[in-house]
Amino acid sequence: VQLQAFGGGLVQAGGSLRLSCAASGRTFSWHAMAWFRQAPGKERQFVAGIARGGGTTNVVDSVKGRFSISRDNAKNTVYLQMNSLKSEDTAVYYCAATSRWGVVTGDYEYDYWGQGTQVTVSS
Repeated sequence: VQLQAFGGGLVQAGGSLRLSCAASGRTFSWHAMAWFRQAPGKERQFVAGIARGGGTTNVVDSVKGRFSISRDNAKNTVYLQMNSLKSEDTAVYYCAATSRWGVVTGDYEYDYWGQGTQVTVSS
């Protein structure tokens, strides 16, 4: 599975962005998907994940109520809708795929990674 993330950019605090991650290959629906982020000088952090069928999602507490994850298996794409953005959301965002069925939060669980897309929130 090859992943390509896009949709990042510069946005003011309180604004919104939607990230997309397009996957190649026919096995997208066999993978649970997730978004991680890494801010300068910090470790990579799980942000949100979605199970293979899309029926189960999980988001980290710091973005709960502001971010949501969804997927369209017909389009081989996973999305991260980010609302009410804060300066602390500034990071490089990565999409990732795992052969696990459900949502897992450890980055070591993920087999495939996209190239990352920069999100910068100005205060």
